[in-house]
Amino acid sequence: MNVSEIIRELKMTKDEFFPLVAKLGFAVGEHAIKVDDRIAVKLITAIKQQRKQQQHQSLFRHEKQPETAKLVSIKKRAIEVTNPITTKYFAELLGKPVTDVISLLVKNGIMATINQNLDFETVSIVAEDMGYTVTLSDTKITEAKATVEREQKLQTALHADAEKNLKPRPPVVVVMGHVDHGKTKLLDAIRNTDVVSEEAGGITQSIGAYTIEHKNQAITFIDTPGHEAFTAMRSRGANIADLAVLVIAADDGIKPQTIEAIEILEKAQLPFIVAINKIDKPEADIEHVKKQLSELNLTPEDWGGKTICVPLSAKSNLHINDLLDMILLLTEVNQDAIKANVNRLAVGTIIEARVDKDAGPVATVLIQTGTLKISDIVEVGNVVGKIRTLKSWKGMPLTKATPSIPVQFLGLKGTPTVGDILLATTDKQVLKRKKNKSYQTFSYLKQASEKNSGKTRLNIVLKADTFGSLEALVESLQKITHSEIEINIVKRGLGNFTEKDIDQAVASKAKLIGFNVTATAAAADYALGTQTTVLTFSIIYKLLEQVEVFAEELLTPEIVYNKLGELKVLAIFRAKAKTTVAGGKVLSGVIQNKAIAKIVRNGSKIGEATIVQLQSNKQDVSEVTTNNECGFKLETNTEIKVSDILEIYKTEARKRKLHD
Repeated sequence: MNVSEIIRELKMTKDEFFPLVAKLGFAVGEHAIKVDDRIAVKLITAIKQQRKQQQHQSLFRHEKQPETAKLVSIKKRAIEVTNPITTKYFAELLGKPVTDVISLLVKNGIMATINQNLDFETVSIVAEDMGYTVTLSDTKITEAKATVEREQKLQTALHADAEKNLKPRPPVVVVMGHVDHGKTKLLDAIRNTDVVSEEAGGITQSIGAYTIEHKNQAITFIDTPGHEAFTAMRSRGANIADLAVLVIAADDGIKPQTIEAIEILEKAQLPFIVAINKIDKPEADIEHVKKQLSELNLTPEDWGGKTICVPLSAKSNLHINDLLDMILLLTEVNQDAIKANVNRLAVGTIIEARVDKDAGPVATVLIQTGTLKISDIVEVGNVVGKIRTLKSWKGMPLTKATPSIPVQFLGLKGTPTVGDILLATTDKQVLKRKKNKSYQTFSYLKQASEKNSGKTRLNIVLKADTFGSLEALVESLQKITHSEIEINIVKRGLGNFTEKDIDQAVASKAKLIGFNVTATAAAADYALGTQTTVLTFSIIYKLLEQVEVFAEELLTPEIVYNKLGELKVLAIFRAKAKTTVAGGKVLSGVIQNKAIAKIVRNGSKIGEATIVQLQSNKQDVSEVTTNNECGFKLETNTEIKVSDILEIYKTEARKRKLHD
């Protein structure tokens, strides 16, 4: 695995990474480019475990280092923070250089960068030990309360039924794993469809849910994207599922996203089966995968542990039924938790939402209890509506949807947020009482104005086809960081680019970037008149690569000094305040007009100069080569003497990369 890939996964810099690796006892040299995959997995796990341990300890209550002492001598006062808050903004609230705050965090085990988000707990501990009291801003308190209330509302609805009314329902299974390990191909084999060929780049780009039957029992699968951009979507999939299938390629083994998926599953306490895929490939090594699992305390059953492993091949359709059998077995073991009341108003979770240019807001809901019917009145977060149509995952019209069944529907007056709770109701007044939050409101969110950080901003107007994709894109763009560049999303939203988007981009000098969307005909014509380009993508990493290219174009170039040669001063003809006319001999290399020079006397540098005129045989020339004498005029504030050596250099501006 490439070291740069590991560093990006851990959200660290090279200067942070290599010293920590050495401290943890891993034999990875400071100039290493690649490390063995097995070592990479152990290394990533060790660093993440260390972070967890240190974040849950009293991080800042030990004896302070000198750097800390500078920070703690602050007059007590209260600060109000958001949750999360960036390191940069936190430093501004403290009135301290961000480098000091980063240094303090790093010394205490938190590898923070200038734009990294810090949680409220960490910020509270740091600020308290520095003599501050911390409160959460009203906006974030409101958002936090809304999240808690939403979860409480769901749990209340799910547990409101008497045990006698609860009947077994189909299990909801989330499929997780590293990109390209065959998750979607596995679902193809299970449901006998071909979704992979329809997806750009073969990568699942939005969350989908599918229901199949095996041995006369229904099973619902949630397909979550494997690309690193979709962390939030994978987490959401785990939170609404009963069981999980973790796909690991037998020829590739455990990867960073595999570890992340395991962490999500363990946090959600979700029972899971490991599907060891691609066993038909010549380089497949099932035992190696099992060994990697055991190193993560997930010992396979046939090794004496409790982790269920099913070797299979999605491509060759090998042992797919074995996997389905194990899912039904695991469902039976956990049957007490996989029940619902079908004879009540529906409750579910939105797993996808988008805007159709013809039909309006379209949402996909996974029913968790009750039955959803056409004409039902529903509340979904801040949005209400009346169900007009229901469709299965195959696009077939339905009249109702029962527990564990995913269904796409129309009828909402606005677009809900992915993760919102759907509650069916008989109260018709909610359609009049409740004020809908339109998707148009969401699409014109501007980031709060910030103090000038001294960075160059790359402004972006971002549009996507679905909320899930938009959320993942914003999360990924926030990870593109550099000390000189700041990614600033001035506008974000759903659907195709409009003329208003073009105006916004022109006004803020922003790039127009879309994912699975295009520009309306009117917007495209309007863009031509403003000399603005709309860039659209169907593969997320291509979009992110382009944003990195734009960011790199804003970096100040690296100035490289190339030594051309050396000259010895033989005579001084005229010396004024800032200019000297002299003669000399080229000792090595070449001397060029307009080049810069270091003035060296007795082996020590004493000043600098610029050659503004160069002559040979009393004629102006552009260069003089080795062993030839010449006359020259220098601009310098340093007094030149006979026998001084001039080291001659030429500067070259080189483009820089974000990850240099």
